[in-house]
Amino acid sequence: MKKAFVQLHVAIFLAGFTAIFGKLIELNEGMLVLYRMLLSAVILGVYMLLVKSTFQLSKSGLFRLVGVGSIVALHWVTFYGSIKYSNVSVAVTCLSAIGFFTSFIEPAIVRRKIDLMEVALGLLVIGGIYCIFNFYPEYVKGMVFGLLSAFFASIFPIVNKLLLKKHSANSVTFYEMLGGFLVLCLVVPVYLLYFEAPRVVPRPVDWLWLVILALFCTVISFILSLNSLKHISAFTANLSYNLEPVYSIILAFILFKEHKFLGTGFYLGFALIVLAVVLQMLREWQHRKKAGNRISRSIEIDNIAV
Repeated sequence: MKKAFVQLHVAIFLAGFTAIFGKLIELNEGMLVLYRMLLSAVILGVYMLLVKSTFQLSKSGLFRLVGVGSIVALHWVTFYGSIKYSNVSVAVTCLSAIGFFTSFIEPAIVRRKIDLMEVALGLLVIGGIYCIFNFYPEYVKGMVFGLLSAFFASIFPIVNKLLLKKHSANSVTFYEMLGGFLVLCLVVPVYLLYFEAPRVVPRPVDWLWLVILALFCTVISFILSLNSLKHISAFTANLSYNLEPVYSIILAFILFKEHKFLGTGFYLGFALIVLAVVLQMLREWQHRKKAGNRISRSIEIDNIAV
């Protein structure tokens, strides 16, 4: 169990570097994601060959995974665009709006009732983002990209949860990376007409950052996270991933001195977002506690009956 927790938090810490590399790599966000998805697919494909994972899929399954891969690509392009047009701290904070979008999108996909408390907590997050926007209008373009990124990020985990019932995690990730890359090959030429790209070929140092990003922040982080899920619950894992933006902001403060450019508005907005996350964590904990109590009572009744 201890090893699983260590693996999980190493995975989260590695994921926290994703935004940092987005700042370091001097590529347009479209080109950055194009290379990231290609390298991730190649690395994961080699890994699957080594562990003898299957590559076989039905045509319908393949089309679904390519579709989800395109959503992942859009999420990453808009996320890195948010970093390029604002900074790491603002970009990862805007991602907190995922909960707001999920409160509407998940009920529509899985056909359940909208949870009004989830909507309320999502609105609290939106209020926090508005505080940041109100104090930093120069970051408006980056915030728009960040909110779009949160919207796309709220879709693919829900769909992936359904896909994982039929396909292995390795296959899902490989074909989504490959599919996203192929879709970007068609989209990026048009995208570059509207969003300037200083270069289309990475510098030598950019290749280094891209390989590290693909290997450590995508593939290894993914494998560590999956291994940890063999021993701990998905709830614990999802709860722990709330630390990712915190790690990213701390790293941005240390590496880029972003705290010098942020003031009252950012910290007030961030405090509201943290409050929403904590309240949601408490709700989940209470739900699990009640569920556990119901199971315990059921076992006691069964024992008495015996």
